[in-house]
Amino acid sequence: MQTILLVEDNEMNRDMLARRLTRKGFSVITAEDGQQGIDYAIEQQPALILMDLSLPVVDGWEATRQLKANIATKHIPIIVLTAHAMKADEEKAFQAGCDDFDTKPVMLERLLEKMAKALTSE
Repeated sequence: MQTILLVEDNEMNRDMLARRLTRKGFSVITAEDGQQGIDYAIEQQPALILMDLSLPVVDGWEATRQLKANIATKHIPIIVLTAHAMKADEEKAFQAGCDDFDTKPVMLERLLEKMAKALTSE
């Protein structure tokens, strides 16, 4: 079973997506802010990270930059999940080092396709 780290500050979004991914056979770890996400990624070494951008403590852009700069976590694919749907936000996320980008509200089938792609290209 592959472990996914979901970094999302909105409790309702976090719980709903974690439950949906668990039903699809993933083990899901959740973090409520960017710093917690960084810490959990280093400790738990998930197969994939789903990263919100608008996070307290450390935002998703900075958390992604730190994870991609760290030798212990740079190999972990990061898919940004955000309501920031502007092209500039997508470009900024890729500049920070994310491997893929998806918008909210989450369309589960589309997200699962992106996750499968990221997990097979490790």
